[in-house]
Formats: sequence, structure tokens, C-alpha cells
Amino acid sequence: MRVVTTAQPLDVQPSPLALLLLGREADPKSERGVECPGDLPSPSDPDLVERARAAKEKLGDKVFVLGHHYQRDEVIQFADVTGDSFKLARDAAAKPEAEYIVFCGVHFMAESADILTSDDQKVVLPDLAAGCSMADMATAEQVAECWDVLTEAGIAEQVVPVSYMNSSADIKAFTGKHGGTICTSSNAKRALEWAFEQGEKVLFLPDQHLGRNTAVRDMGMSLEDCVLYNPHKPNGGLTAEELRNARMILWRGHCSVHGRFSVDSVNDVRERIPGVKVLVHPECKHEVVAAADEVGSTEYIIKALDAAEPGSKWAIGTELNLVRRLANAHPDKEIVFLDKTVCFCSTMNRIDLPHLVWTLESLAEGNLVNRIEVDRETEQFAKQALERMLALP
Repeated sequence: MRVVTTAQPLDVQPSPLALLLLGREADPKSERGVECPGDLPSPSDPDLVERARAAKEKLGDKVFVLGHHYQRDEVIQFADVTGDSFKLARDAAAKPEAEYIVFCGVHFMAESADILTSDDQKVVLPDLAAGCSMADMATAEQVAECWDVLTEAGIAEQVVPVSYMNSSADIKAFTGKHGGTICTSSNAKRALEWAFEQGEKVLFLPDQHLGRNTAVRDMGMSLEDCVLYNPHKPNGGLTAEELRNARMILWRGHCSVHGRFSVDSVNDVRERIPGVKVLVHPECKHEVVAAADEVGSTEYIIKALDAAEPGSKWAIGTELNLVRRLANAHPDKEIVFLDKTVCFCSTMNRIDLPHLVWTLESLAEGNLVNRIEVDRETEQFAKQALERMLALP
């Protein structure tokens, strides 16, 4: 046996990224968020519901609480409106009398609300660590470097950026500055149709699957029309010729929840539940979308199940909080989660009742906490991109 010893203890310092992932240190530019100041009430406090209700009642019309569909039930019960990220941002903008917009969602959603609301309104995120892994997969520096690659390949003037709503304010601003638009999972096809009227190619950020599924499934392109730009490889891992031949340049990003579903999940649920219909979100992988019976946004999924026949059977490929809520709302239908593995959106679930209580009580006492504020220049260009989306036919 060989024993290796060292005379001095190793002085190993964790990297800033490692500390961030461990929930320590801070990065205000990251969708992973930063540390949350203040003392939270205990999650075992039996009075949390009553405390939230009392603080909200004290604030009255000064507060407007937005609840994303993927929020846990304990939080969604206090939402004035529920919806997807863009619908909620627009709802906030339509409520100018509310001084405080409490966004029970994730960081990029609160940024969008700040961009669309008035300067007098203050957008608050109950936990600053509620970020989005997909949005984090495209940083402003990486996208600027990508544009340099496209310029060197001689195609930048032909490229129109289209960015998914699930992106940071910086990426929305880049999109606006370069003549592009934002899209949601509901209007991605219309956004791409508009983009191809402006240019010959699209740079789609940051979700490769929504971009690929929309281009191939909805617009009749081939998989060969799409290339995947990997920001962690030189030149995105692509040759200049590959970039010149492509129509869709897809960013290598994905949703950590929807990316988990597989064709095996689809096959398994069909074997377990004869006659089941598989309905998945377009953020799922292309092969999963191809194997499903129906594909649609969060709002589409909700409406489809509302309209479904009693006794029908459905396997839903989206976030578990929503699937469970839909199953409870439709006891006359069999609604199951597509995968056997439980899969919540971990960052969305950081918004819990203790964080919401702390936020509402702080605001009720006149203490503004966890404000999300986008700087003027970023807001200007991001708003241009969002307004182009709003102008889509």
C-alpha cells in the first residue's frame, strides 16, 4: 500500500460559481439570483396563512400579487391573478394604481414586469434566488461573442434575433438593439414568420427546443435547416459554412424541467394507461414533441383540459405543480404527470409561504425589499423588442 502525504495542508479556495451554486455569495447579474436579506418566519409557523392574509389586507390596493402557473398552491392562493410570465407582466402594467407588484415567479419575469410597468411602480421578487436555469444559459457576453462570430462569417446582416420570453433583460435588450423581437411559446410561429420577412436567418435564444419545434413542426422546415450554437465551444462549435447554410441558428439552452421528458416516458405512459392522450409543452425535446398527441403552451394546456371530455385520459408533459392543480380541478378526467419521476421547477419553488409572508409584512411596515429594477438603457432596448412582439399580427 502506498501512502501519500503532504507537508502543508492544501489551500483550496472554492470558485465564485461553486459558492453561488451552494447558495453562498452573490451575483446580481445572474438569474440564479442573490442572497435574500432579512429573517424569514419559520416554515412551521401555523399562523403563516393568517399573517399573509393580514399583511395583504393592510396593504390593500397598494399591492398586486402575481402568481405564475408553476407556483406551489400555498403561494398561488394569495395571487390576484395567475398566468404565464408575459400575461402576468401585462396584467401588472394594466394595474397602475398598485404601488407594489409582488411577482411570485422567477427573476426574468420580474424584470419584464419592471420594463412594462410605470416608473412609480416597484416590482418585488419574494426570493432573489428564484432564477431560471434556461435564462442563465445565455449571458450578454456570450451572445455578443456569438454576434461577432456571425459577423466574421459574413452573415450578421442577414440574421434577425428572436428571443424567448424566458430570457434576461440583457438578452431582450440585445434583441431589441439588433432589430429582433421577443416571443412566447404561444406566438413563436408568428414571431418567426415576422423575422423571416426581415431577414434570411434567425438566431433563436435561449431555448433550442422551442426554436427547433416551431421551425420544423409548425413552419415546415427540416432539421437540416437548423444548427446548434454552443457558447462553450470556439465559434459555437460551427464552421462558417454551416452558419451560412443554416436558416435557424439555435442557442444551446433548454428548460431543466421540460428537458427531462423522453420518448421512453411517452411509450411508458401509453403502455400503463390505454387510450391516454399525451399533451406536452413545446420546450420539450423534438422527439418527444413528435411522439405526443398534442403540443402547446401552458395556457393551451389549461384550455385543452378545460374543454376535454369527461372520462378522457391525459398525460401532461410540463411542470408538476400545474399538472397536479389541473388534476385536482378536473376530477372527472384522468390527468397524470408524463414522467414517473417527480419534477418541480426548483427555482420557481423557492417562492414559498415564508418568503411571501416576509415580503408582504415588510411592505406593510413601509420597508421596500427585494426590488427588481432594470437600468434605463437596458429597459429602452428590451422594451423595443417587447413592443415588436406586441405589434405582431
